[in-house]
Order: sequence, then C-alpha cells, then structure tokens
Amino acid sequence: MSQELTDAIVGIREDEAMALVKSMLEGGTDPTEVLAQARDAMTELGRRFECEEAFIPELIMGGEIMKSIAAELKPHLKGDESSAKLGTVVIGTVQGDIHDIGKDIVVMMLDINGFEVHDLGVDVPPDAFIAAIREHGAQVVGLSGLLTLAFDSMKATVEAIAAAGLRDQVKIMVGGAPADAQVQDFTGADGWGNDVTQALRMCTEWTGGEAR
Repeated sequence: MSQELTDAIVGIREDEAMALVKSMLEGGTDPTEVLAQARDAMTELGRRFECEEAFIPELIMGGEIMKSIAAELKPHLKGDESSAKLGTVVIGTVQGDIHDIGKDIVVMMLDINGFEVHDLGVDVPPDAFIAAIREHGAQVVGLSGLLTLAFDSMKATVEAIAAAGLRDQVKIMVGGAPADAQVQDFTGADGWGNDVTQALRMCTEWTGGEAR
C-alpha cells in the first residue's frame, strides 16, 4: 500500500490519497509511517521539479495534499499538552525557497511533542531569523529548504546569526530532502535531518527534554 500512496500523491490524486491514508490508519498502520511514506512522495516530486519533469503547479498541489494528510494524522499523533514546553524552536524555509511541506510537518510534530514553535513561513531572510531568536529566546533554529539552491541561503543565515552575536545561544539544524552531513558542514549548522524523526530527536537532545 505504501507505493499506492506514493503514486497517488505524485499523481496529484487527492481523493485517492486521502482514502488510502484513512484505510492505512484503520488497518493499524503507525501514523508516523504514513507520514514517512507521504514525505517520500514529496521528495520524488521535488526531484522531478529539479529535473524539469514536474512544475510549480504540481508542487503546490502536492503540498496541499500533504497538508490534508497532516491534518488527518494530527489527532492520531496528539501528545500531552498539560505540562510545560520542552524548549523554544524558531523555524522557517530560507530565503529563495518557497517550499513548506516538510517544514509544516516538523512544526506539527514538534508542537504535539511539547515544544514552543515559531514558524516564520517561507522565503525567510536572515534578519527575520535573528529577530525571532531575540524575541522568543529560541534555543533551536530550523532552516528548511527543498531545493539545492537553498544551501547558500542556509549558510548565509548561519553566518548572519553568528555576526549578530547569537551563535553560541542556539543550536541550528538544516533540513529538507537533499540535506546530509556535507550540507551541515557547508552551512556551519549543528545538525541535519531529512525526516521529522531526526528533527524531533535533535530538538529533544539539544533542549535536554524528553519528547512525549
């Protein structure tokens, strides 16, 4: 069924994708596994876009399907909101990139696991990250991007945070489908991830908490 869900999302067949998600949940599939499979589909759409096999409308429509899937899964992932927040995270898609699918999933998962999350949106310039760090006293900054062109913006943002005298106050993670250890080294970040589990693990370790 995982390939069916991937094919439905990549093929922009929303009704089919949502029916598959509901069927998987009713069949006992772990909701985090459903998220992972949907993420794989978005990764494939991103690859096709970079190869000019898909275009902006497909990315936008795929993103809308992904948001519907995330909304369907959220009640199944809901954690305990009664206790204090584990830590504060500022996150955004870096300047020059408008993709928010992966970011939105990370935001949702951090929120339901007890973090205070400030989502800056997409195409976020370095000074907006700096202002948010100061305003919210963030401990973690998440820099997201789907396309490889985002790497230079991630590096520039890390450098701007350092120039503002805030680098020692925050841990910085870079994320997105193409992220890897080399991207971490290039940007000067503290960690990298290309799925929500890695992001949650890093935030939990860096804030000294325990995700719910």
